[in-house]
Amino acid sequence: MFARLPSVGLFGMQAYIVEVEADISSGLPGFDVVGLPDAAVRESRERVRSALKNCGFEFPVSRITANLAPADIRKEGPLYDLPLLLAILKATKQLQFDEGDSVFLGELSLTGEVRPINGVLPMVIEAQKQGFSHAFVPADNAAEGAVVEGIQVYPVEHIKQLIAHLSGEKHIQAASQKDAPQEDGVPLLDFADVRGQEEAKRALEVAAAGGHNVLLIGSPGSGKSMLAKRLPSILPDMTFEEKLETTMLHSISGNLRPGSSLVQTRPFRSPHHTVSPAALAGGGSVPRPGELSLSHNGVLFLDELPEFSRPSLEVLRQPLEDGKVTISRVGGTFSYPCSVMLVCAMNPCPCGYYGHPTRPCTCNKRSANAYLSKISGPLLDRIDIHVEVPPVQFDALSDKRPSESSAAIKERVNRARDIQRERYKDMDFSCNARLTPSSIREACPMTDGAEAMLRQAFDILGLSARAYDRVLKVSRTIADLDGAQIIDAAHVAEAIQYRNLDRKYWSREQK
Repeated sequence: MFARLPSVGLFGMQAYIVEVEADISSGLPGFDVVGLPDAAVRESRERVRSALKNCGFEFPVSRITANLAPADIRKEGPLYDLPLLLAILKATKQLQFDEGDSVFLGELSLTGEVRPINGVLPMVIEAQKQGFSHAFVPADNAAEGAVVEGIQVYPVEHIKQLIAHLSGEKHIQAASQKDAPQEDGVPLLDFADVRGQEEAKRALEVAAAGGHNVLLIGSPGSGKSMLAKRLPSILPDMTFEEKLETTMLHSISGNLRPGSSLVQTRPFRSPHHTVSPAALAGGGSVPRPGELSLSHNGVLFLDELPEFSRPSLEVLRQPLEDGKVTISRVGGTFSYPCSVMLVCAMNPCPCGYYGHPTRPCTCNKRSANAYLSKISGPLLDRIDIHVEVPPVQFDALSDKRPSESSAAIKERVNRARDIQRERYKDMDFSCNARLTPSSIREACPMTDGAEAMLRQAFDILGLSARAYDRVLKVSRTIADLDGAQIIDAAHVAEAIQYRNLDRKYWSREQK
């Protein structure tokens, strides 16, 4: 007796169709699962056995061979419990049904309840691409699968409910995206709470408008972390494509709240400085997305930047340039997107008071140089905007006048992003920070005065070719905030001032 049912598997972010086959034959009783299963898949045997018995069905006292095809790709996770159980029921003729163009996904409890799994969204998308029109998934995952058009997603809470549907006794209502609760992050903090620091707030507005990386340098208590944590409140609204891609990454990682649908707010990830390179970039025997990829379309905030290990910081260099992380293992190569805004905060020296107007720095030259040398030149070169955050004066703290709200700043940011989306509508990016060398000349026309100022800055500051491009990109963003088509000298001057703090702090290493 033989039965076959379609399911779906995941390989990185790529989903693929899996044929779940069950063969019941005479011989010594046994239950073998083949097709490169991992430990979680092999344990399906016991979950399926108990679920069958506890739901009133007969577990065959025969030789059971289950195959997960294609057999050359490693299968992982408990998502094949549901199709395995249905294949055994169908092979033993305890249940007769036509699966048609349906796929089945889900983990089982010992009593037959269907538990949530990771990665439902990319798997449902692949099923729809392959021509399937029905997907049976755990009830807690139905909302995320329902966002895919062209396929009906059925929420399954218990095996008995699904069997009643397949036998025609009681129909399961397909999930609707409109009925699903949205995935909400933590409440966004408002820039209205920040007193003073107008220059830093302006720099973060420019960064948000163009998607630029930012480094905040200042003494303890000056408000670096406070500013960074309010950055998500002024980031532009996410497009549907960004929501879908972000949700896929969080679905694969198991970070979605049960029953939630698309991620609506841009991610903000703030790992501790003890994070390992693998946790930051992604890894494992079967690599999973790391903090970089989980920050995709959002912000990766590294507080106390020099406290991170050198290998962890250096792993950022290529992904920041390419917008993706590629992890190679014996079993294959995995790629995860990581188009992020990197926001870093640090003190200017170990004691934190170098350059402070009232408190003297107590660091010796050697310790100060060792502290700053933890940040390599190539990594610093990839950060577009360097901002000094000075101590806040008493008058600013005690000022009763309300500060500008995040909503007002976000309006300007959204207008600038709309200009960029229109400009890059025929390209595979949508913000100035992602401009390629081949398109930067066309996208960044300058007046003669602006070009002369940039030439002078290049010679005096000793900018690298990468820094030159990044000054141009920031200038383009400042011009977009002003609604200007052509970059003028004022735009270049503001962009240049965001590139000179590395000369102030890192140049003293040579003294």
